[in-house]
Amino acid sequence: MADPRFPTKNRVSPGSRGGEPAAAPILSRRIFGQLVFFTLLLLSIGVGALGGMIFVYSSDLPQVRQLEDYRPDVMTELYADDGTVIGSFALERRVIVTYSQIPKVLEDAVLSIEDRHFASHWGVDVVRILRAGSTDLLEWRKAQGASTLTQQLSRMFFLTPEKSFRRKLQEILLAIQIERRFTKPQIFTMYSNEVSLGHGTFGFEAAAEFYFGKHLSELTLPEAALLAGLPKTPTAYSPLLHPDRALQRRNQVLLAMLDNGRITKAQCERAKAAPLGLHIQRWDNNTAPYFVEEVRQLLERKYGPETVHEKGLRVYTTLNLRAQRLAENALMQGLHNDDKRRGWRGPEKNILKDPPRLPGGGVATLETYTEPDWKKPFEAGDSVHGLVTQVKPDWALVRVGAFTTRVVPADFAWTKKTRPGDVFSPGDLDLFLVKEAKGKALRVTLDQRPDLQGAVMVIDNATGSVKAMVGGYDFNESKYNRAVQAERQVGSSFKVYVYSQALLEGMSPFNTILDAPVSFPSSSGIWSPHNYDDKFEGPVTLLHALAESRNVPAVRLIARVGVDKVIKLCRKFGITSRLVPNLPLALGASDLTLVEHTSAFTTFPDDGVHVAPHIIEQVTNYDGAVVDAFRPEITDVLPAGVARLMVSMLREAINSGTAVRAKAFAAKYPVAGKTGTTNDFSDAWFIGFSPSITCGVWVGFDDHRTLGPKEEGARVALPIWMDFMSEALKTRPVEDFPQSPLLTNPDQVKQILASAGTQTLLAEHGASAGSSDSTQRPPAAATAPAAAAAPSHPGPAVAPAASRRGVIVDSLEGNGPRGMERPLQQPPEFPGVVAPERGAPPEVKPAKADPPQEIIPAPPSLTLPSVTGDGQQGIAPLPDAPPPPAPEKSRVASALRHAKRGLRHIGEKIVHP
Repeated sequence: MADPRFPTKNRVSPGSRGGEPAAAPILSRRIFGQLVFFTLLLLSIGVGALGGMIFVYSSDLPQVRQLEDYRPDVMTELYADDGTVIGSFALERRVIVTYSQIPKVLEDAVLSIEDRHFASHWGVDVVRILRAGSTDLLEWRKAQGASTLTQQLSRMFFLTPEKSFRRKLQEILLAIQIERRFTKPQIFTMYSNEVSLGHGTFGFEAAAEFYFGKHLSELTLPEAALLAGLPKTPTAYSPLLHPDRALQRRNQVLLAMLDNGRITKAQCERAKAAPLGLHIQRWDNNTAPYFVEEVRQLLERKYGPETVHEKGLRVYTTLNLRAQRLAENALMQGLHNDDKRRGWRGPEKNILKDPPRLPGGGVATLETYTEPDWKKPFEAGDSVHGLVTQVKPDWALVRVGAFTTRVVPADFAWTKKTRPGDVFSPGDLDLFLVKEAKGKALRVTLDQRPDLQGAVMVIDNATGSVKAMVGGYDFNESKYNRAVQAERQVGSSFKVYVYSQALLEGMSPFNTILDAPVSFPSSSGIWSPHNYDDKFEGPVTLLHALAESRNVPAVRLIARVGVDKVIKLCRKFGITSRLVPNLPLALGASDLTLVEHTSAFTTFPDDGVHVAPHIIEQVTNYDGAVVDAFRPEITDVLPAGVARLMVSMLREAINSGTAVRAKAFAAKYPVAGKTGTTNDFSDAWFIGFSPSITCGVWVGFDDHRTLGPKEEGARVALPIWMDFMSEALKTRPVEDFPQSPLLTNPDQVKQILASAGTQTLLAEHGASAGSSDSTQRPPAAATAPAAAAAPSHPGPAVAPAASRRGVIVDSLEGNGPRGMERPLQQPPEFPGVVAPERGAPPEVKPAKADPPQEIIPAPPSLTLPSVTGDGQQGIAPLPDAPPPPAPEKSRVASALRHAKRGLRHIGEKIVHP
């Protein structure tokens, strides 16, 4: 037994060897503690690093509160005068919708394929992330995406498409913020308006309109599933580029909807069996393309490209769709007819002589060759290409797509050839006009694409609204707008301004002027004008000289009234192009644009008031608030009596003058106008009007080549004008020129001037008319026309009547077509009107062989022979009329001041009704 007073040395625990202590449990606890320490340390470092990254990455995140003022880029849309959409401008084609406008079927389709837990997650779907991660690991590729719809939205608004850890973390952080600040319907609505769906469309509404031609509320289940499958990869699943992939993706969406319990098995099977059912609505501005492009340029100059393409303006234009279609058809047909008169130019190409390659790499044959215009159904009036496969003595066999038809000599009679072998060869590719297309039968005639150009401008007289604009044969071929950009010599159509100035100075349509050889000194020598027929008629009335477009009287007249005065008057007419101040100006030796020339002619039926042309009525923002109301500039150009006399004189041009081929048409409708033809027949013009509309037509080559011998305005441009006006006037109310009858005697002149309150023009020249100090036009009042008394659709006998100024003011105040109550404003600059300064145009060429001429060193005066008293052409000035006084003593200037003062009163009434 051990003594407790003494310690026991070297005591060991049982199981120990050699008396050593047991240290294993202590070591285990120490290792465990170290592991815990290092684990906590690593976790702390990880949490710190994560926190640091979140801090760093979130420090430059955009503010989600910006979405509270969410305003995506939307399309600017253009509307015709009846509210029809005619075009749009956008970098992103988008139409905004609200949550209530999104159908349930589309929402179910999108959420089933993109984010089925959308209603329950907080911006990040952890379960979906884990499932996608495990799938990716098992398949060793990125097989599934895990981004929620909210994450996709954050990427659309704030981030780039790059794939990086930084971007993914920022996407998650933004998604969480978006979920905290917005409701689920708000998030889904923003997504539905922002998502890209291919071919420049953004948002489901724009995509529904583009792919199916319908609104969201009209979508069927297969259509909704197709749209819901596009956000993943719009290009890869495009139904236009890859229809098979698009069909597979649509069916995948339908299966996801079935799996998500949104549709039944039967609905899924029916939808999967349905075709894609596309009805593509192109965003191309194919309606009135020249007009739409002119509107775009005007808007971009006024508001800037960014506003026009991104801010969703609503632009209400002046275009009339019916008038536009009529103008396009008339110009196209007119150019084809004129082109055919110059003969057959041969086939476009021959595929046997120069075989084209097929997409697969082979060579095209008569059986395998195809043309793009064979893909659409054929209709009567279409121009399509045809491939000649056989040529026989009496006929040629032509393949047009799936059709094969015979072409006989009657189908190419315009070529002046009678044998098919003289026109066709196997392999020829020619243009044909479809005359009839029924079932499997197709009848065509030979055609050819015109190589000349033309333009048409239609303007409403009372408002200055451009109702139709055609700037060329084919916008896709040439975007150069010849209606507003091309400056061409106008020929004899310029004479109306010279005669207007003559009437302003008190001359009468029945005054006579000498049509005889005359010469004038010029910087290049002696210049001798000549007439179109190289003949001279002696003393003629102004009425006859204008109707027959006699050149020598026009030159004598401008020399009499003064070139400077004519140019100043042209500025009042709205002509801004450079006018060369020389005598050939009377013959149209300066260049004008079609828009300003046509607009100037509207002054005559408007009783001497010029309303500047405009193409836009008003512009609103996307919410409908008015941004701009475009009000045209109104200018008092001529006293009403002078304007009415000019209408009568221009009616005579159709009744017996250069435009007499329209006489039968003028017997049905009240119309007036003037032809124009330039040297070498390089430009053909006709500008004419009814009481309500004015139409101008120009035809020519862009390179100023000649149209050919005798291809004058009456032969080339007038038929186009007649084709348009005959259809355009059919639907308009019965119209007339009650104060502008065809002139047969001088007493009518006095009556016309008296009816307009401008009889002082005659009084200044010795005529016995009323008061000499009042040229104010009477107020607007309804008047009944009297009985007709002149040949070929004459106007009724003149009775005191109201000026058309009242009609113009009513239209601009809102009582006429497309009128809107808005303040008077300066009009927008009309594009293409102001021309750059250029060199003087070539002078009019002298006649080849004129009779003996008198050399006149100074401008000649009018020849005023004695009165014949027969009341017909050739009579002298009004009875007892002394020679015209000097311009500085004339009271016309006073009359115009009174007229302008009255115009200002009218303007004040418009602004302050």
